[in-house]
Amino acid sequence: MIVLLPPSETKRAGGDGPALRIAELGAATLNPLRETLVDELIRLAADPAASRRALGISAKQDAEIMRNAALRSAPTLPAIQRYTGVLYDALDFESLRPAEMARGRSRLAVGSALFGLLGADDLIPAYRLSAGSTLPGRPGLATRWRPVLEPVLAELVCRELVVDLRSGAYADLARVDGAVEVDVVTEHPDGRRTMVTHFNKSHKGRLARTLAATRSEPEDAAAVATLARRAGMRVERAGNELTIVVPA
Repeated sequence: MIVLLPPSETKRAGGDGPALRIAELGAATLNPLRETLVDELIRLAADPAASRRALGISAKQDAEIMRNAALRSAPTLPAIQRYTGVLYDALDFESLRPAEMARGRSRLAVGSALFGLLGADDLIPAYRLSAGSTLPGRPGLATRWRPVLEPVLAELVCRELVVDLRSGAYADLARVDGAVEVDVVTEHPDGRRTMVTHFNKSHKGRLARTLAATRSEPEDAAAVATLARRAGMRVERAGNELTIVVPA
């Protein structure tokens, strides 16, 4: 089983790993585009105003531009430690027991705008690039990633169950036909349901933690739903689509 996570805008600073070695990342067929995007971000960092426009940030966030300028020299961390925020707080990977952590390292992956697909232990620097960013003079990231990333994900689905927890913009970078998809909705007292936005990350993080830690190997969406229910979540299933229902 592979649990495909979205990245986060917020990332832990620093690290104790060596400088970025793209050749050592998983899914080597993605390396040419990874190299190109890294070089484009480094060049863009020389123009702060253009960087702000492309990355959708303000002058108060110029530290993000400096991160991009140092992509080839900055220290690295495993991807599962680099990303922070609501989903990763709920996942709380570092609090897992050793055996659970080992299972999580083999199961957790991250869909990244810069690197395409990362394993939990892939070593990366801090960076700033979102799925919705468009680098100057270049097509959108979905246009650039889909031709190379979709075949990698298709091969993954052929080998094992994929549970796709990515948000819309990151799911648009590459489709994963046959994956288990997960949505989160709020149910109001009158029965109305609305999509959960920000806090859906927390519920997806809880599900990711459950799937990372379990000793079982779910083979389909029904088995994933069963594991989620055992963890106290209310889950409905329609084929390969799961809906986590939370009270208003």
